[in-house]
Amino acid sequence: MIKGDNAFVPTVPLRVAVRGGLDALALLVTEQGRARGDGDIVFHGAPVHPSGAVRLLGDEAGTAWLEIALPAVEEAIGRVVVVGSTERGALRDVYGASVEAFAPDGTSVARYDVTDAGGETAMVLAELYRRAGGWKFRAVGQGYVNGLAGLVTDHGVDVADAEQPPQPVHTPPSFQAPPPVPAQAPAPLQPPGPVPVYAPVAAHPQGPVPFQVPAPVAAQAPAPVPIQAPPQAPVAYQVPAPGQVAAQPQAPVAFQAPPPGQVPVPPVTPVPAPVPATAAPAWVFGAGFEPYAQSGRDNDVITVNGLPPGPVIVELSIRGDGYTGLWPLTRFNKEGDSLVNSTEENFRGRVLTLVPGNGRLRLQLKAEGRWQLRVLPLAAATLLTEEELEGGGPDVLLHTGGTADLALHYRGDDNLIVNLYEVAEHDDPTELPTDDNAVNEIGKRRETVPLPEGPVIVQLEMADGPWRARLKGVQPHSGPAHAPGVAKVTDIRGGRGRSWWGRS
Repeated sequence: MIKGDNAFVPTVPLRVAVRGGLDALALLVTEQGRARGDGDIVFHGAPVHPSGAVRLLGDEAGTAWLEIALPAVEEAIGRVVVVGSTERGALRDVYGASVEAFAPDGTSVARYDVTDAGGETAMVLAELYRRAGGWKFRAVGQGYVNGLAGLVTDHGVDVADAEQPPQPVHTPPSFQAPPPVPAQAPAPLQPPGPVPVYAPVAAHPQGPVPFQVPAPVAAQAPAPVPIQAPPQAPVAYQVPAPGQVAAQPQAPVAFQAPPPGQVPVPPVTPVPAPVPATAAPAWVFGAGFEPYAQSGRDNDVITVNGLPPGPVIVELSIRGDGYTGLWPLTRFNKEGDSLVNSTEENFRGRVLTLVPGNGRLRLQLKAEGRWQLRVLPLAAATLLTEEELEGGGPDVLLHTGGTADLALHYRGDDNLIVNLYEVAEHDDPTELPTDDNAVNEIGKRRETVPLPEGPVIVQLEMADGPWRARLKGVQPHSGPAHAPGVAKVTDIRGGRGRSWWGRS
């Protein structure tokens, strides 16, 4: 996605990765964009929202993880805002800042890479918001030069004045301060007076604790912190097992932005293990590799070197209303078969192409406006289930279960072309098997396509218009049918780059 894009996402518990070493924070706000109080801020001091719908899971290798259970979000909440911040310089100094949402099976449903950060220290990276009975993901990229204090204030959180004087210590009226005593002489023993009562840091007061920005302090090198959960940690958060209802969290503490120059130390919590997909067999066809991404404007030629030979997915997003065309280039620099031929405004889609034996993929793009292109492994295909999938544009889908029927509802005016690739017994990962054309029609229609046992790649070769797809009558799989000599892609981070496209 590029800044401003939005897409439908499935209404399921999502795991959201905030990359680039940024500190992650989530704000739950109403339709008016206002938080109801400090309890609607999820951060390292209060890692679980009172509703249990949003959790800060921890961080690993520069990636902070949030879990957002969309079905559990309260009706009064209209948006979940995902925030990234840094206390080490500005966001323009952060390398690889991005936000990506994953479905429970590890499939990427949306991703936004920050490319135009400036002197801000905090940014609304993305938001999940209600639309038409479901949820959408929007790439926001709105930065705040006044940091977290300005960001949360903009969302209705009361920020207390950091310069206000401390509360006085109440002592008995008759008490008189003793005269100064020389340092070398011990002070006379006095009867103990009343001890001032201080509220514990983790105590939850009767009313909401206001957001407080501490006064600036000189930057100091932080003391070494042992890599273990601190014994005084207010909350020892454990990630619930799949299907287990999480226990009610303890009352949250007030959110406090860390002093400038000080590196915040979040509670050490385990990064969740990837949730295995329930469909069998596992998706194992094709080589895995790190996704390649490039962005630009208008016509261009994209060259990607070092790819494994064989089929890959090309994901393209355009911000513009002109013609969009995409072709692979041969070794003679001639156009191959067309991959994209569309006049759709703000085109988005994913197509299949083959990387030649030399591992060098060249693509010619004709576009009007800003664009973003990614090259993904075949394992990035969106998994089909009995839950309805909504999209708009060409796409690459995957069926891994037993025999089933694919129900398609196409609402576009142009061609709908659907091809099937049975890879269950195909033993050459550098080539796709011969495709079986299942649908080739024009205009709005409903189709039911019988699917054999998986794995089967379902290619929506042409679909310039909104569509919905889901499986019906799924039968148990008869057993594993893996192609030999290919690696599994099941890890939520190793399988990064999977994408699910929705329509604005």
